[in-house]
Amino acid sequence: MRKDVRILLVGEPKVGKTSLIMSLVSEEFPDEVPLRAEEITIPADVTPERVPTHIVDYSEAEQSDEQLYQEISKANVICIVYSVNNKKSIEKVTSHWIPLINDRTDKDSRVPLILVGNKSDLVEHSSMETILPIMNQYQDIETCVECSAKNLKNISELFYYAQKAVLHPTGPLYCPEEKEMKPSCVKALTRIFKVSDLDNDGILNDNELNFFQRTCFNTPLAPQALEDVKNVVRRNMTDGVQDNGLTLKGFLFLHTLFIQRGRHETTWTVLRRFGYDDDLELTQEYLFPLIKIPPDCTTELNHNAYLFLQSVFDKHDKDRDCALSPEEVKDLFKVFPYMPWGPDVNNTVCTNDKGWITYQGYLSQWTLTTYLDVQRSLEYLGYLGYSIIYEQESQAAAMTVTRNKRIDLQKKQTQRSVFRCNVVGSQGSGKSGFLQAFLGRSLQRQRTIREDHKSLYAISTTYVYGQEKYLLLHEVMPEFDFLGPDEADLSCDVVCLVYDVNNPQSFEYCAKVYKKHFMDSKTPCMLIAAKSDLHEIRQHYSLTPLEFCRRHKLHPPQPFTCNTSDVPIKDLYTKLTTMAMYPHAHLRCTCASKRCAYCLCQKLLTLGLLRSVKAQLRRVALHRHLAQVDSKNSTFWLRASLGATVFAVLGFAMYRALLKQR
Repeated sequence: MRKDVRILLVGEPKVGKTSLIMSLVSEEFPDEVPLRAEEITIPADVTPERVPTHIVDYSEAEQSDEQLYQEISKANVICIVYSVNNKKSIEKVTSHWIPLINDRTDKDSRVPLILVGNKSDLVEHSSMETILPIMNQYQDIETCVECSAKNLKNISELFYYAQKAVLHPTGPLYCPEEKEMKPSCVKALTRIFKVSDLDNDGILNDNELNFFQRTCFNTPLAPQALEDVKNVVRRNMTDGVQDNGLTLKGFLFLHTLFIQRGRHETTWTVLRRFGYDDDLELTQEYLFPLIKIPPDCTTELNHNAYLFLQSVFDKHDKDRDCALSPEEVKDLFKVFPYMPWGPDVNNTVCTNDKGWITYQGYLSQWTLTTYLDVQRSLEYLGYLGYSIIYEQESQAAAMTVTRNKRIDLQKKQTQRSVFRCNVVGSQGSGKSGFLQAFLGRSLQRQRTIREDHKSLYAISTTYVYGQEKYLLLHEVMPEFDFLGPDEADLSCDVVCLVYDVNNPQSFEYCAKVYKKHFMDSKTPCMLIAAKSDLHEIRQHYSLTPLEFCRRHKLHPPQPFTCNTSDVPIKDLYTKLTTMAMYPHAHLRCTCASKRCAYCLCQKLLTLGLLRSVKAQLRRVALHRHLAQVDSKNSTFWLRASLGATVFAVLGFAMYRALLKQR
């Protein structure tokens, strides 16, 4: 709604424009009337709509045409005043004033007009018979009021209608010729109905109607009032009420009735509560509320947002198969002005055997959108009515802005739930296969994906020590220009270097990328030996992949293939998530000793022998001690050495015991 209203009074000389303003202000007819009244401002607290109102007079004797044109351009509503006992002033309404105003205003944003018949105290008849044809001819005319400045008849009503014409215009809502609401209004109210239909059964039951009433008007309807509303609809149409609830047709009929009876402020209150502006478009403030995201921070959905999205999913999953069919997806997005998800989404998240997005995949896609483009996520939640259904100030309440990643690295812990892994490798190395395998798709199934439906992202959940986390895989194209080491640390949480064991040129690309961008980085890296079902060929590089990993203190290359009849195993992705969550636990050892307890632990970890949380924590704590190479405290070194020796002996004993068992 506008923050203020500017009303301009125009008309022929001596019709009583100035008298109307002075009678409103002083509440009595003035003995002496000046040529023109000064601009007055009525405070918000004394106007019915609680909006400051500026009233501007025009005098042909005191003002030039240029000044008149300026005032017309600034006005929100224009009152064309005529004298009911002066036919010439009535004729001037159509022959002079309306054409003049139309020439000076934009065609797409015409100013609403009010026809004001003054001096009704001087005649016994009404001028409405003459005025009605004019009102029918010009759509910009909101209404006509007959009044008298002398006996104060309809003075307050005149300015109320003028204010109402600005704040609650009829034009965008209703077509008088067709006697029905305009398509844009029907479209907006249809979205409002679907958002308010919480169970998606096509009917607003009593609970939903009361929630709607409380949301828009801050008060529930009494049971009898609710029944009266439904009875009005029943009397006028057969399919407006069904199962004692209001259908979409009944809902639209009620608003048509409000407008026809001059209560269009009711419809405008509903529209504005659901985010619409005067042009029946969702406002930028509603769709894109302000949210501050400091550098090096990420965005995630909070618990309430996931609960809301779960309710939206349940609302549209009509067959209760925990997946959304194409028809159900289309129904879900009917409240959007466009289809937000393309066919690539089905190859970004988990789907069922039919290729339909599962419940987990649905939440994953929302998580991905929020992480990559929070503004888009805010927009989508706005279309779904999050802030209205959850009674929040805006969709920004659905977001969590995570702590600066630099602080996470310093404190060696994080509260984040979404971790990004950049998947790097040469063309044809198996990156896409690695992404799709994360979604449970074998090579055979991947071959059915159309080229234009492929995605550079894959997101799903993994469990790290019993905690559910989202791992977001991003396939980095070979021509991508990496950032510097500091920026690379912050752009992702873990790096996956993929090479093809059957291509002798493949590993060299990974080695060059690692040495150039990640050798001095704090970002943990993992080397993936893709297509491990094929014969391994010696790589054309000075070091073998295993030797390269040993030299740079990396985990040995992890064999991977998606060419299986079963669903690909997800252990690798759990390891990646763990490395992303605990980057310091996977830093390369700096001691270069072959008998280092930390290196032994790393070896045991690779063999899968250190799986418990306690063992992981001990390993991390031990590495923190060993990393302090420059410590001058001899007592500290004695304790560290003793602890390392004991731990190494126990670890080696466990390793040998397990070998004997095998």
